[in-house]
Amino acid sequence: MKMLAGYLAGLLFGLGLAISGMTDPARVIGFLDVAGAWDPTLIFVLGGAVVTTFIGYRLVWRRQMPLLESRFQLPTRRDLDTRLLGGAALFGIGWGLSGYCPGPAVASLAGLSWPLAAFIMTLLLGWWLARRLSPAH
Repeated sequence: MKMLAGYLAGLLFGLGLAISGMTDPARVIGFLDVAGAWDPTLIFVLGGAVVTTFIGYRLVWRRQMPLLESRFQLPTRRDLDTRLLGGAALFGIGWGLSGYCPGPAVASLAGLSWPLAAFIMTLLLGWWLARRLSPAH
């Protein structure tokens, strides 16, 4: 049941990205081009996500436990370290240069292009490198 719920949540997320046009890297790059032909549509997608998350968390926290788990699993770390800040910076740079982030990239796989393939390959390489360089592994 948990796997089905995860699949349905991912499908809903991917459909939302596709319907909103966020699988088009030109739209994301247009949003980041504040000095040129700025495209503000990403603000509405992000705003919708924030409002939905805000309401969703208010509803979830009223429950004693999650629907498909025995307890809530919350992060315990609250510090900012160089790995977190460096990873966030690399993510932002990659997103700004390519117009893709992992969610929209996966949602776009049906229309695979060379730029998308290059993004996916570098994403996997970065993931592999991060795991290799992590002191926990």
